[in-house]
Amino acid sequence: MIDDGTGLLTIGQLSRNTGLSVRTIRYWSDAGVLPPATRSSGGYRLYDAAAVARLELVRTLRELGLGLGDVRRVMAGEATVAEVAATHVAALDAQIRSLKVTRAVLSTVARRGSTAEEMTLMNKLARLSAAERKRIIDDFMEETFGGLDTADPDIRTRMRFSLADLPDDPTSEQVDAWVELAELIQDPAFRARMRKMIEFNAADRGPELPSGTSLWFMSRLVQLASEARERGIAPESPQAEQVLRQLLGNADRAAVLDRMESATHTELARFRELTALVRGTGPLPAHREEFAWVVAALRAQPAG
Repeated sequence: MIDDGTGLLTIGQLSRNTGLSVRTIRYWSDAGVLPPATRSSGGYRLYDAAAVARLELVRTLRELGLGLGDVRRVMAGEATVAEVAATHVAALDAQIRSLKVTRAVLSTVARRGSTAEEMTLMNKLARLSAAERKRIIDDFMEETFGGLDTADPDIRTRMRFSLADLPDDPTSEQVDAWVELAELIQDPAFRARMRKMIEFNAADRGPELPSGTSLWFMSRLVQLASEARERGIAPESPQAEQVLRQLLGNADRAAVLDRMESATHTELARFRELTALVRGTGPLPAHREEFAWVVAALRAQPAG
């Protein structure tokens, strides 16, 4: 305290009282978070007794990671500590999510022995913002379903649900799956195959058919084909013809075969596996044997 009866402190005295360096106090003072009460006749900064408490608050806020801009707003009364704390929590949450993604990407790189090019691609795709990831999914859904008003809405809903976003705390396996899934759903050839499958779905349905019809057909297919396989019925046998009649009635078998071959494409099976991995759920049963049996039966008996 200077000996003039004012009770003011020099920056050196303030440093000794708080344990903070003169350099730090001067920096914060220059930044506007701790302006001096006045200056001496020689131009030196002088601080009042309240500056000690203010300095402790500044130190606390800085140790909690708040930027000088937020600290300045609190000290100026433009925002409360609670308000800037809430903002900082949101920022920390974003940092934590980013660090978790970084850890997962590095774990994937280490496990796979990835090249520098692969690591760069994985990092780029994994770090896409939530909005950018949503845009990729929305683009895929639009290109797959756009303009097909007669496509079964239950199929659309199920596919949109299956395209889950990367979770906040992803495992390295989920990052790996998301990277592969993002590449797959941006591939024009894959999008074309998915579009073709949905066009088949739309062609099968008239506006009078209720939602879930396509899902019902798939469920019926799995049931009948499973029973046929359990009974040892060969796809080319007369008994298989009866199963096909139960399943298809008088439907165009060539069109059904075309749809079945499209729907059982290897990439589509991988698509289902990847979406389950990203969601963190077990993969849905693919029923590959049942689908393969029906495809073989349609090839062997193209006409009813």
